[in-house]
Amino acid sequence: MYSVCSVGNFFRIGVDGGGTKTECILLDDRGEIVARHLAPGSNPNVAGPEQARLIVTDALCALREQARSRTAGARITHTHLYSAGNRAFWRETAATLTDFGQVFTADDSHPVLELATLGRPGLVLHGGTGSFVAARGPDGAVHYAGGIGWRFGDPGSGYDLGRRAIGRALLELQGWSPPTRLGQIVRDHTRLGESADAAAITRFFYAHADPNRQIAGLAPALLRLASEGDLTAHQLVVESAGELVGLAVRVAAKLFPGTALDTLPAGVSGPILTHPVVVALLSTNSPLAFAPVGGAPIEGVRRLLARA
Repeated sequence: MYSVCSVGNFFRIGVDGGGTKTECILLDDRGEIVARHLAPGSNPNVAGPEQARLIVTDALCALREQARSRTAGARITHTHLYSAGNRAFWRETAATLTDFGQVFTADDSHPVLELATLGRPGLVLHGGTGSFVAARGPDGAVHYAGGIGWRFGDPGSGYDLGRRAIGRALLELQGWSPPTRLGQIVRDHTRLGESADAAAITRFFYAHADPNRQIAGLAPALLRLASEGDLTAHQLVVESAGELVGLAVRVAAKLFPGTALDTLPAGVSGPILTHPVVVALLSTNSPLAFAPVGGAPIEGVRRLLARA
């Protein structure tokens, strides 16, 4: 629920900046959301540094104006930027901001971790276009693993699922692997027509202006095939998600030595890891007791910002 008006003139701004969208909120001095702002993705690795900076600063200015329109003498006391991409870039961007109070920057994993553990020690796995593992240790320090970017894999992500599907489909179209439904699905995804061969499909993805999203766009089709009992698709999903789970287990074992891993809060978030096929895999092949994360990342931003 939005509050109708603020009881004071102090406000806080929170930003959840990802590759697909940038969601922002304005909190009043009671910690209630009084305004929202939605903008395009602001990951500098995807949008480019200058465009990413412009998207975020425009959003911040829009919310600052919202605060000023609500009460005379409105002042921003805290601004939290939880953004995907280069950490140094966002620290440098924060240093240029004025009239936004105390500015704090951190990975976009922090809000999801907050939702998964409610501020307690534990960890979370996220699988969207990219993937990562975030953990809060016994001392309260936050650790980040994976999330190295679509060019380098990000197992358990939409991009990694799409990459694996394309790789298998190309071998099928070349005649080196037994044909499955993957070959047709990848061909349909490119819209190159029934005559498209492996070479044409390869050129399509290498020449595409937005290859990471185009490749990640195949993930829903792969998951659908896996849920329909396609053994090849299921194996690709198992291999991809399994690598991310393996990373999470190594992180948990290092941060919590001597602790029974199934007693740790362990959340999963994003459309990949909460898909029924992956949920079934997680429940039977991991020492961690995973639970779906409730709420959108922006709610994690609100919780963190309210405690500022």
